[in-house]
Amino acid sequence: MKLCVIPGDGIGHEVVPVAVGVLQAVLPGLQLVFADAGWETFRRQGRALPDKTLEAARECGAVFFGAVSSPMQLVEGYRSPIVQLRRELGCHANIRPTLSLPLTVCRQGIDLIIVRENTEDLYVGDEQSDGEVAVAIKRITRTASLRVARSAFELARHAGRQRITIIHKANILPRTDGLFRDCAREVAREYPEIVVDEMLVDTAAMRLAQSPESFDMLLAPNLYGDILSDLVAAFAGGLGLAPSLNLGVTAAIAEPVHGSAPDIAGQGIANPLAAILSAAMLLRIWWQRADLAMRVEQAVLATLQDGIATPDVISPGVSTQHLARAVIDRLKQAQG
Repeated sequence: MKLCVIPGDGIGHEVVPVAVGVLQAVLPGLQLVFADAGWETFRRQGRALPDKTLEAARECGAVFFGAVSSPMQLVEGYRSPIVQLRRELGCHANIRPTLSLPLTVCRQGIDLIIVRENTEDLYVGDEQSDGEVAVAIKRITRTASLRVARSAFELARHAGRQRITIIHKANILPRTDGLFRDCAREVAREYPEIVVDEMLVDTAAMRLAQSPESFDMLLAPNLYGDILSDLVAAFAGGLGLAPSLNLGVTAAIAEPVHGSAPDIAGQGIANPLAAILSAAMLLRIWWQRADLAMRVEQAVLATLQDGIATPDVISPGVSTQHLARAVIDRLKQAQG
């Protein structure tokens, strides 16, 4: 097995080595290929996603992507490398699980998955402006909508999920969101064992804020899924505990979603659990090693039950490396 490792910027350089170390503990023969991407890479090379990095990612198939910084203003020539990488590798589905962990900052009873389309919507980046009027293209296609819907229903079937809620705003956007909803409904007919309902995105946001434990799986276009998954992560300890996997036919990208966190980068307190849990998703879904994924997840759970966590979830908390050693120790204890 090969893994392309892209630490990126900021705390990516702190949490990615931890997750890779966990993967090596359960997959001793894993071959690592390191590559560059991100804002610092853009400043050095003029490209946020160099051709060599894209080539390495394609060759490995499995990618671990840390975090990248992005300028808040327009910078000529800069494009988000993770958005570009998802599109280039055909990683059409972003999978974001949210599970209550044994922490006082977590609301209990939550166990849901958000699957969002990952290659189009407003994220195609097709914008124009004359200084007075700015226009962004929202692109929804039948092909991409059917593809992500099928991935969501297959995941639901294999994970034993019983209900999928389709998220849209078809009352205002009947052609774009309406197409997404209709495609999801079309695929749903092939999975009669799964209950399907639908919800407007603003209603879904309110209900997620009120009772996230009432949802099982959500299927959404790119933008809505991105926003809602961050919303629900707040109930499960924040983005430092939020893993994700970008899934395609020929490639998968494990990606903790917390960003590069420049405010804490270099302080040694970044939470590596989102990265570790993203690695577990790579094991479970891409490499089909549910046994190894479960070992990693149980080691994380045991570590938290012992009261060991970084300052973002427990005060005063421990360092990134202290938490990393604790997880590895519990992996070794389970093996022994």
